[in-house]
Amino acid sequence: MPSATIRISVEESRLIKSYAAQERRSVSDVIRLAILDRIEDEYDLALFEKAKEEFEKDPETYSLAEIKTRHGLK
Repeated sequence: MPSATIRISVEESRLIKSYAAQERRSVSDVIRLAILDRIEDEYDLALFEKAKEEFEKDPETYSLAEIKTRHGLK
């Protein structure tokens, strides 16, 4: 499994270790999850911005009932 090295201050190390212990996770898990959460947040924001841009070009909306009727759903 690949690994990575990061440089952090003593204070940051203490904070991360304390948080990991509180969450009953390893430091590695805490850092990995934080990075993956950040990537997911940025991806979600990019999707939102694209959807908002598309909506601003064509702001027509439909009710749930209209969508169900249009697509033959119950």
